[in-house]
Amino acid sequence: MDELGFNKIAAAVLTAGIIAMVCGIIAGAAVKPRPLEKPVYIVAGVEAPKAEATPASDKGPEPIAPLMASADPKAGADLAKKCTGCHSLDKGGASKVGPNLYGIVGDAIAEGRNFTFSDALKAKHGTWDVEALNAWLYQPQYFAKGTKMNFAGLPKAKDRADLVAFLQSLK
Repeated sequence: MDELGFNKIAAAVLTAGIIAMVCGIIAGAAVKPRPLEKPVYIVAGVEAPKAEATPASDKGPEPIAPLMASADPKAGADLAKKCTGCHSLDKGGASKVGPNLYGIVGDAIAEGRNFTFSDALKAKHGTWDVEALNAWLYQPQYFAKGTKMNFAGLPKAKDRADLVAFLQSLK
């Protein structure tokens, strides 16, 4: 092939590159991407966080102490079914992905239960009282940033109160 043949090939490659670049610019101007309005895949039993709820998560959970008097342990037992995939609720039950939750109310945070807790949770001090459980159930990452627990949380204060009432009944 002579010099003119190589020039023709180089010109064709450059022209194709320029056409692809121009098409990309035109396509980018014609199509404006936007965020999804709802999740593509919905996990059964877990509520998707609301997009407008993100700023509210900075202020923390609504207190549940006033709701504890009217909390329903039976409704909490239904909510606790979501937990049984990772936690045991039986007296003397073995730890699963998470620790056994039987009798957890009043226990020290991140101690005992034959379970290796995350460093984020070990840094927390105190006991699993109503306020601590409320913050944890609201959003585990809010309570202990960096925790290993992968749970979105319970946004409704009534649900958290019912679940805490159920956990209190496990003695």
